[in-house]
Parts: sequence; structure tokens; C-alpha cells
Amino acid sequence: MNDSTDSVTNWLSIPEAAEALGIPKGKVNRLLEEYSLVAVKKDGQLMIPAELIVDGEPLPPLRGTIILLLDSGYSIEESVQWLFTHSDVLGQSPLQSLLEGKKAPVRRLAQMLDL
Repeated sequence: MNDSTDSVTNWLSIPEAAEALGIPKGKVNRLLEEYSLVAVKKDGQLMIPAELIVDGEPLPPLRGTIILLLDSGYSIEESVQWLFTHSDVLGQSPLQSLLEGKKAPVRRLAQMLDL
């Protein structure tokens, strides 16, 4: 299977994410619905990139960034791929920039995208 999310190395199932967040599985589903977390199907199962959970919480700037990407026409799968792909503009992946607290440059880059 040609997977557009090959750059993600560590995946969590919904139950694993619930455990990492210390919340019930139903609340993980709500976070997915709100785009506070994102998941893609891997082998028929929804999987969440583990890097999106930091210190037992969803990465705070993720939601707004995902919404920008969706508004630009990206799918969830394409958004995950974009987050984990090196950007020459940022000098690293957008996710790494978000993890370092550099939300504004990532959002500017996301706003420039248009499919």
C-alpha cells in the first residue's frame, strides 16, 4: 500500500491515545471531531500520530492549523503528510515548528497553500 503518511513513525490507536491522554475513548473521538487531534486509517484502524500528544495533552496549535489546511482543500491524510514533511521555508517540518512553539510561521505557510 502506498501510504502518504509514511513519514509518521509512531502511531497510537484510539485506546492507546485515550491512555496517553488519561481520558475515555469517547473523549478521544470528540477531540478528533473537533480537530484537536487527527487520525488516519492504517490497516483498517484509525491511528493517531503519537507526536500530536505532548505531555498528556493534544498539541495546542494543532486544531487551528488543521482547520486552515482543511479550508485550503487538504484532506486529513494530506494534512498529516504536510505536518510531517520537511519545509524549506521553515527549515524543518511544520510539526517540529509547532512543537517548538513557532505557530505563526506554520500558519502563514498553511494559509499560502491552495489546492
